[in-house]
Amino acid sequence: MKKLVLNFFKVAGLVSAVAFTSCSSDDPESIGPEQSDVITNLEDGILNGKLQENYSLNAGTQYQLTGSFIIDENAVLNIPAGTKIIAEDGGTDVYIATLRGGTININGTESNPVIMSSLDAEPGDWGGLTLCGNAPTTAGVDASAEVGGFIYGGTNDSDSSGIIRYLQISGTGAQINSESQYNGISFYGVGSGTIVDNIAVINGSDDGVEFFGGTVSVSNLYLENLDDDAIDWTEGWNGSVNKAYISNTISGFSTVFEGDKENGNPKFNNITAISTVGGTALQFKKESGGTITNLSLSGYDVDLDMKDGGATSNVVFSDGYTPVALATEEGDFFYALNTSVVPTVNVDDFSWVDTNVSLESNVLQGAVTGDVTLDASISYTLNSSYIVQDGGKLTIPAGTKITARDGGTGVYIAVLKGGLIDIQGTESNPVVMASVNGEPGDWGGLTICGNATTTAGEDATAEIGGFIYGGNDDADNSGSIKNLVIKGTGAQINSESQYNGVSLYAVGSETVIENIAVINGADDGIEFFGGTVSAKNLYFDNNDDDSVDWTEGWNGTVTNAYITHTKEGFSTVFEGDKDNNNPKFVNITAISTVGGTALQFKKQSGGTITNLYLSGYDLNIDMKDGGDLANVIIDGEAATTTDAYDDGTQVDISTWSWIEAGL
Repeated sequence: MKKLVLNFFKVAGLVSAVAFTSCSSDDPESIGPEQSDVITNLEDGILNGKLQENYSLNAGTQYQLTGSFIIDENAVLNIPAGTKIIAEDGGTDVYIATLRGGTININGTESNPVIMSSLDAEPGDWGGLTLCGNAPTTAGVDASAEVGGFIYGGTNDSDSSGIIRYLQISGTGAQINSESQYNGISFYGVGSGTIVDNIAVINGSDDGVEFFGGTVSVSNLYLENLDDDAIDWTEGWNGSVNKAYISNTISGFSTVFEGDKENGNPKFNNITAISTVGGTALQFKKESGGTITNLSLSGYDVDLDMKDGGATSNVVFSDGYTPVALATEEGDFFYALNTSVVPTVNVDDFSWVDTNVSLESNVLQGAVTGDVTLDASISYTLNSSYIVQDGGKLTIPAGTKITARDGGTGVYIAVLKGGLIDIQGTESNPVVMASVNGEPGDWGGLTICGNATTTAGEDATAEIGGFIYGGNDDADNSGSIKNLVIKGTGAQINSESQYNGVSLYAVGSETVIENIAVINGADDGIEFFGGTVSAKNLYFDNNDDDSVDWTEGWNGTVTNAYITHTKEGFSTVFEGDKDNNNPKFVNITAISTVGGTALQFKKQSGGTITNLYLSGYDLNIDMKDGGDLANVIIDGEAATTTDAYDDGTQVDISTWSWIEAGL
């Protein structure tokens, strides 16, 4: 990105200015430099005191902000392109504010933006920029701001506080008290007549921008590394944000959005937010909400937090995203969003911003929209969802190792209907996807959606991810998966749903799946939701739910499966559910040292099994809903509840060295 090098220096010989205390419209008289001194200071390159007349800074000049600088009612400050304002590291005593009725015109350009920053641009160095206007707020007319005690709010929706174009502001967020901090830019009752376009707030210890009521809108907003919320609003603000890029790469930040109190239904269009450190994306308090269009979230553990139990209907997603409740402790209101991960805004759209932000090449998250091939020599981190879109293709060569962040439901790989995945592991060099500790539920696993038939119908919605799947092409091809080891999957979505190691939604028969190991999963090893895909050489070890699960009329074949249970509390070896399309199972070995149930069939489900070997289970066959045993054919005969099924030939895994692969 373009580098705007700041030639910071201390101005030698400057007369120390008296810091100007916070004021309101009830305190109009200057406490600090006289007006003549304010002008003299400006001419000497110093901003300090209260400006009570019109003044224009010199283009391309560097100024020093040594205390509070306040633009009084009816005064105008013009800041031309290329101006640099260097704030002393003075905390809450150093800030710029425009009082109600005052005007600030910041006229930066793409090639020559205006810069406001402390010397080192460290969070909390100074107070930032505050604008007070005369637009309505639910706090009422003549409300008092939490920062500075400024008076704001009135009855003029179209009130103008001036123009802010191409401004980069850094190092803000000074701490006022335990409850309050300055933001990068605070808008108090600011009206729609104010023009705010192309703003960057970087390294703030509180919010990037916060709206306290008002009607002002902002376009082209860049927010990076803010310790609290990137965009915050309250008191019924009902403007809009059009096009924003938000980057979170520091642990401990708060949210992308925080809305509070009354819902003025602000609008948000084309929002891309990326985190490399998890966290919460959108938080709405009390009855707050808004309307959001073209949202892309990547890297967050929680997409939506209705903090005080407000209705999710207060938040309208124009693209039809559906909040899915996450498993939480009672009283929490956390949701995942079935959002598009294809960003509509890119960091390169803000080439004028001076930033070093970049996602490391070894971090996997976001969307695969074209042909993407990983490099086996790179140790990758799966930080979030990594989703192959319709028309995209992801190739993973032999020996590639992908470490999944222990981020629960927010971390998974998915292939949408029309996308392709090509995992090219070999027996001597398999592909590994695992969390660091490989503990059950650490991450989500691998999900593939296809266009084959399912009894759920065409364009069904998956229980995990809300992905669309199902069509009429039984020979559909979603790619090839060979020699893959997966560990630590099965993140809990809610009380009804979890991710599986491998989830196959209406995947077609042309898809190749062979030599797959799923180890230490908190839900199923593999689950088929309809479709016609077949799989061979499957190894499942200590999965908390079913090793092989199917439903919605899946009718493929599993050939050579070895299943072991040495940990109490698993569910079954097989679980078949709903309609019976008679899937086939050839050479199945399952061994338990902790009892349990082997094969369970719900409703009318069944299948045909050839060469079955079971050992150590308390119950071998469970027709859970009283289905006919004749639905299950084992070695040419209807299943019985008394047969031991221990005379089959065990699957020989002595040559399956690939199952031992790890990170």
